[in-house]
Amino acid sequence: MNRRLCTLITLGLALVLGGCLPYSTGPTEVGVRTVKFSLTGKTGVQPDHYAPGTTHFFVPFVNDWHTFDTRLQNLEMSSSEMGGDRPGRDDLVFKSVDGNDISLDVVISYRLDPEKAPMVLQEVAANDDELRDNIVRTVARSKPRDIFGELITEEFYIAERRTEKADAARAALAAILEPYGIIVERVGTRDYRFNPAYQQAIEDRKVADQKAEKLKSQTRAAEEEYLRKVEEAKGEIAEMKAEADGEYARAAIEVDAYYEQQLRTAEAIEAEGRADAEGIRAMNEALSGAGGEAMVRLAIAEALKGKRVVLLPIGGDGLDLRTTDVNDLLSIYGLRSLSGNDGE
Repeated sequence: MNRRLCTLITLGLALVLGGCLPYSTGPTEVGVRTVKFSLTGKTGVQPDHYAPGTTHFFVPFVNDWHTFDTRLQNLEMSSSEMGGDRPGRDDLVFKSVDGNDISLDVVISYRLDPEKAPMVLQEVAANDDELRDNIVRTVARSKPRDIFGELITEEFYIAERRTEKADAARAALAAILEPYGIIVERVGTRDYRFNPAYQQAIEDRKVADQKAEKLKSQTRAAEEEYLRKVEEAKGEIAEMKAEADGEYARAAIEVDAYYEQQLRTAEAIEAEGRADAEGIRAMNEALSGAGGEAMVRLAIAEALKGKRVVLLPIGGDGLDLRTTDVNDLLSIYGLRSLSGNDGE
């Protein structure tokens, strides 16, 4: 009986293995097996996933096989008729916090968590398209509207503010989609558009602001030029003052030098005068002494040296010069002609 039972089991296994088919996963795919009928094990979606790039053999009809792509995928919602995730206009349209209509192109980058692939198959979607359209797209067209709608219209011109809201949208989508086995990597924004009339008003205002900034820049430049000229004038005045101070100092030095020179000259003249006076005083003292008369006589003799002397009797019985005509007297003595001869 044991030998017969073993034979039956062996034949059964051979029949089963002979009817198996290969099931494979791509290089970025994970596989999920569903057991529809089993004599010994559990039926339904199996809790383990099959790794990328592998092949497995299962009996058909008794097993189902599903694969999910785990690579990074982009869901693009754009206003372009030819671009984006769907043909036709597909961008997000909403109102800003100050009430203006805005349309925004958004790209959601996401991927499937491989560990949650069996749960996704059992509770969420049967393939990648269902997961993309029914879950990712539905949430991505709802939550970002609320977050980007918190901006005022003009803040869309500021890249930093758009980036802040994109990060907030990524965090919100990640929190919502994580239970569905989806990991949100990034939320990016591209073009944005306003109501045409408001867009024109904003552009006009931007032009006016640019003109105002240009005028402010020109005003600042004029002020800087004025301040530069003031500084130049101050420099010129300081230079002129320095030159005047230098000229004054030079003149003061020259005056002081001239004063000192004249003072020295006056002192020299005074000293010379004192010396002359002292010499005259000494001579007077000398002349008033015993040798004075001899010195006078010697001086008179030196003065009369080489001169012709005529002695005339004066006083007593002689001539009286008070009543005598000297010219006649010279004529009498024949001296008139002598007085005209040189050297006599």
